Amino acid sequence: MTWSVEQAGAAVDEWTTARDQRLVAVRRHLHAHPELAYVEFETTSFVEQKLRDAGLTPKRLPTGTGLVVEVGSGEGPTVVLRGDIDALPLPDLKDVPYASTREGMCHACGHDVHTTVVLGAALALAALDDLPGTVRCVFQPAEETVPGGATEVVAAGVLDGASRAFALHCDPSIPVGTVGLRTGAITAACDRIDVVLTGPGGHTARPQMTVDLVDALGRLITDLPGLLSRQVDPRAGMSVVWGAVNAGVAANAIPQRGQLRGTVRVLDRDAWQSAEDLLRTLVARLVAPTGAGVEVDYVRGVPPVVNDPRAVALLRAAAIDTVGADGVRLSPQSMGGEDFGWFADVLPIALARLGTHGGGPALDLHRGTFDVDERAIGVGVRLLARTALHALVADVGTPSEGRSPAPGRPAPRDRR
Repeated sequence: MTWSVEQAGAAVDEWTTARDQRLVAVRRHLHAHPELAYVEFETTSFVEQKLRDAGLTPKRLPTGTGLVVEVGSGEGPTVVLRGDIDALPLPDLKDVPYASTREGMCHACGHDVHTTVVLGAALALAALDDLPGTVRCVFQPAEETVPGGATEVVAAGVLDGASRAFALHCDPSIPVGTVGLRTGAITAACDRIDVVLTGPGGHTARPQMTVDLVDALGRLITDLPGLLSRQVDPRAGMSVVWGAVNAGVAANAIPQRGQLRGTVRVLDRDAWQSAEDLLRTLVARLVAPTGAGVEVDYVRGVPPVVNDPRAVALLRAAAIDTVGADGVRLSPQSMGGEDFGWFADVLPIALARLGTHGGGPALDLHRGTFDVDERAIGVGVRLLARTALHALVADVGTPSEGRSPAPGRPAPRDRR
């Protein structure tokens, strides 16, 4: 066949350059009209119309929001590109023409960019002839929830038959025009732990006659993280960080109830699987000498994103084609959570970091001031489209590497 990745990549470059301002306009529309998890109806309709205008046939996900669309003949291998579409419940603090028009909602994590990039990649690939397979583009809802909208995508069978999946995430710590890659764990699992201690209460003059809950809480706050570090291989990167503690109202009264809330983060998937049992055991062990009653509510969140070596190699080839070897760098591990990790229950995955810093102070994620250098959009489109091309060529004639979903995957519940 005369088709080649190089020729197709050049066509993607030409398509993207010619539509640069249209892609920026898409991102700005999405940024101005953010929607929260599972209510991204306008976002879904907007993206759906763009795909239909290009002659594609997107289908809504069973959740009612989010889309999946296939580009290609339906023959040969299938690879997945994923973008997330939901926003955060944060006020937009920027003074820009495309600032959020919805009070208390903001695309502060770059999902507007992710959606635009996957949309652009789908449209650019649709303009090519004779793809050697199918590119399945997933516009996923509810990434900012626990355990995340990715669980719905997996449960709906959207990934079935595909060989591997790719995604990217905005990274304001690296310059626009650069791509961060890493083999192995690139983000951490993120769970939530709530501990409630109870006792009879009493006078601070006579702590020996009651259960000193404040003392017991203090022991948990300081001793649990330290004890954990001696129970788990340090290479697993497991940590507990407390975010809230509440107990009592009077200086001279020992309370009857106290509460701790925090997060558990871990980079190793096997260690994450056993984290809940371990934390429950350690809490009980530490509280037992105090005499306090204890209840632990442990909410499983998202798994770590563990990048498959071969999938990263395909991303790296595409990144070199897109930004050159000097534009590719090693991405540090992040202890933040990302529900793309659930896709690894079904098939090999790889997540890349898309540089969005255009100069000046870094505009960090999950803040109302977050923004991007919009030149990153074109870089992202070219990167993901080229990655899909490299993956299709690599997978021609090879069976799918997908596997059945792992048992015990939690149903959606609390928001992250």
